Amino acid sequence: MSEPEHHDTVVIAVDGSPESDAAVRFGTREATLRAVPIVLLNVVSHYITSRSIGPAPLEPAYSGWQQDNARDALARAENIVRASAGQLPVPEMRSEVVYSAVVPALAEASKHAAMVVVGCRGRGAIGRLALGSTSTGLIHHGHGPIALVRADDAQAPDDVAPVLVGIDGSRASVAATALAFDEASRRGVDLIALHAWSDLSYSPYAIADQSYEAQGHEILAERLAGWHDRYPDVTVHRQIVTDRPAHWLIDGSQQAQLVVVGSHGRGGYIGMLLGSVSTAVVHAAHCPVIVVRPR
Repeated sequence: MSEPEHHDTVVIAVDGSPESDAAVRFGTREATLRAVPIVLLNVVSHYITSRSIGPAPLEPAYSGWQQDNARDALARAENIVRASAGQLPVPEMRSEVVYSAVVPALAEASKHAAMVVVGCRGRGAIGRLALGSTSTGLIHHGHGPIALVRADDAQAPDDVAPVLVGIDGSRASVAATALAFDEASRRGVDLIALHAWSDLSYSPYAIADQSYEAQGHEILAERLAGWHDRYPDVTVHRQIVTDRPAHWLIDGSQQAQLVVVGSHGRGGYIGMLLGSVSTAVVHAAHCPVIVVRPR
């Protein structure tokens, strides 16, 4: 019989950027809340990709620069971990350099981690709708919880702000609900559970809002059943909306300290493209987002 798999580290992708620094601060708090070690991971590629010639080996001088940059970025991250711990014990940590393509390396690391934390691009020419290729690749190919943090997420509400979770009853949202309760409990804050009747931009249910809102509360109560007993310290606020769950989650992220979503939604119901809600939320949320991927 094989040994059970343990997920007992928080892996933080490190590259020395402001987004990476924000990821280190967020990851340090996660590791502190969970009382688990931190792995600071820098990925060095031996290849550079050109649209005209495709992947090509790096020149030795550039490769040496990458290795120097990796050491500097990891040293910087270690200092941020110590500073972020504050009065609490500094989590156990180790630094690693992996020679690989970035997304496959992080996806592989996510198989054995409690969580992987990555920084993603901040405001660009089209506002918050600029997401790095690493972040995009990881939310499609990673395993377990993937936290995405922007440098400007430091402007998000303070530590008493609630955790917000999107719930649709799918297997993915069940995993997201479990993590959201755990996060709210560890942080000592309220949980907002948002349920949308439809994923369409206009919902046919709108003609009977009162009737469907009542049924929505009943369904949401069923989907939250059991979690109240497991986490009696978490106060839950239920929010029922008729349509556009991504819109409401993004709007709610302005008053939340964290948004949790599943990687796939109701799949098979009208108007839903698998992953469209989580992708939209990751692109435009105003606070860190955790996408819960299947193991």
